[in-house]
Amino acid sequence: MARVALVTGGTRGIGAAISKQLAAQGRLVVANYAGNEAAAAAFRAETGIEIVKFDVSDYEACREGVAHILAEHGPIEILVNNAGITRDGTLARMSRDMWDAVIDTNLGSCYNLCKLTFEGMRERKFGRVVNVGSINGQAGQYGQVNYAAAKSGIHGFTKALAQEGARFGITVNAIAPGYVDTEMVRAVPADVLAKIVARIPMGRLGHAEDIARGVAFLTADDADFVTGSTLSINGGQHMY
Repeated sequence: MARVALVTGGTRGIGAAISKQLAAQGRLVVANYAGNEAAAAAFRAETGIEIVKFDVSDYEACREGVAHILAEHGPIEILVNNAGITRDGTLARMSRDMWDAVIDTNLGSCYNLCKLTFEGMRERKFGRVVNVGSINGQAGQYGQVNYAAAKSGIHGFTKALAQEGARFGITVNAIAPGYVDTEMVRAVPADVLAKIVARIPMGRLGHAEDIARGVAFLTADDADFVTGSTLSINGGQHMY
């Protein structure tokens, strides 16, 4: 029977590529989304992948979403915490709401969904968790104290939880993408984007599929000796 994989933020950008990659590997993928109904419907029509709507920053919403998946598809054995937002600004201009939104969505969601799925993984003696961090959680970034703090927190969360899961056959790893050719990055002014690319030794932006292949590796059944690791996929921009 196919293992059930939940991918948060799984209908657009990097998340969509991850969902497609895991489905191609024979996983029963459920892609979570927050609010873009049109994009989610188009993704479902294109791929046939199941979709489920809930707010990953809200514990009760996550609880209901996980319960729905369990009832419809069975236990979640692969969890990819990919959902994330930005609310950029220097600290002087950053409101508490901007801080809370990013911390709750990017980092709080990892707690919410791991809390709700980890016990089941322990009982079955199998689990694969991948948390999507960021190069900016490793190196920092001007105007992103909230985002950098959340993503850096993901890397620490990953290492700690990996120690809890190891003896139960659960691996917990992180991926730290660099700059990837997504809608968010394409919205950056062309002159600024050119400067970013100039700092990448590989000479290009990443593709969502580059990240998806990393997730596929870390969630494979036989990737059982890789845990507590952060896989940096950034074209050599930051060697950490």
